[in-house]
Amino acid sequence: MSVTTKTLSPLHATSETITDVWNDSCSIQELTYAIGNGAVGATTNPTIVLGVLKKELSAWHDRIFEIIAGNPTWSEAEVAWRLIEEMALKGAKLLQPIFEREKARKGRLSMQTNPSLYRNTAALVEQGYHFHTLAPNIQVKVPVTKAGVDAIEELTYRGASINATVSFTVPQSIAVAEAVERGFNRRTAEGLDNSRIAPVCTLMIGRLDDWLKVVATRDRICITPGHLDWAGIAAIKKTAEIYRERGYRTRALAAAFRHHMHWSELIGGDVVLSIPYDWQVLFNSSDIEVKERMHNPVDPDIVRELYRKFPDFRMAYDADGMTVEEFDTYGATRRTLRTFIGSYAELLALVRDYMLPDPDKKPDKK
Repeated sequence: MSVTTKTLSPLHATSETITDVWNDSCSIQELTYAIGNGAVGATTNPTIVLGVLKKELSAWHDRIFEIIAGNPTWSEAEVAWRLIEEMALKGAKLLQPIFEREKARKGRLSMQTNPSLYRNTAALVEQGYHFHTLAPNIQVKVPVTKAGVDAIEELTYRGASINATVSFTVPQSIAVAEAVERGFNRRTAEGLDNSRIAPVCTLMIGRLDDWLKVVATRDRICITPGHLDWAGIAAIKKTAEIYRERGYRTRALAAAFRHHMHWSELIGGDVVLSIPYDWQVLFNSSDIEVKERMHNPVDPDIVRELYRKFPDFRMAYDADGMTVEEFDTYGATRRTLRTFIGSYAELLALVRDYMLPDPDKKPDKK
């Protein structure tokens, strides 16, 4: 049945179902638009933060100088993380009324741990727990690497709501949900309350599609046009069904949008859709009918072709397609970590230009 009405935008109509919409950015302008169209959360990563900072640099220009001047012993990394925290907290404040209205089940903003720490459980836990203490509605993003899975359990045990990231596959999503359950069970055994912890597991469905397209080109695999656009959808639909069957207390979250089916095919599912601002505007101006499609299976012929031709799809789609030890070497994982670490390095370079301006260039007016 269609849920579209004359008074609701397509995304607001989506949010009237069990499906939640988030803004895939901490930009205040973008988040304000998203909340106005039914969004109940937001997320960030190093690439997103860098993009927001570049877009809104005039608003942060003086503040960057203030942070540098007020902390004369700080490195560029320390200045950058203070900046990241302040950007996140502005977004979290905007979401606070939703957080209070929904009794901590919604209204959170996700902050991502340093992507270069993906091999270090203790460092991920330390930074993640620090983020958890910054505001009641901060959610902690941890990569689904071998070290990250252990960090997810520990952070859950310590009371943090996690958002598992750098995740693309069914076996990763199961490992996350199991780690969360272990954390919950440890808390329960000690008489601690779990009611205000709201974990999600991101599947970067567009990045799974991207990776298989790279594989197709690299290995000269001939594939039916359009079929590779369904790989991520198949993975998250299967994940959501496994979560439901097993009673996991983690929700699946779709990210890395590449086309409208990454929204329209998931409407009506008990999932979160973390949608970039530009895609939100496009979807809201579309004539695509807002109706439940989550429970429509992906065409079995598409799944069979992907499964037969791509070992990397089998690894992504089968519940036991990878061991935890194999997560770090999966192609989509390596590509995404390289992107995030590269964006983090670019952010540090931007801060460095404020701290140590290039003497060969005209000085900043300040």
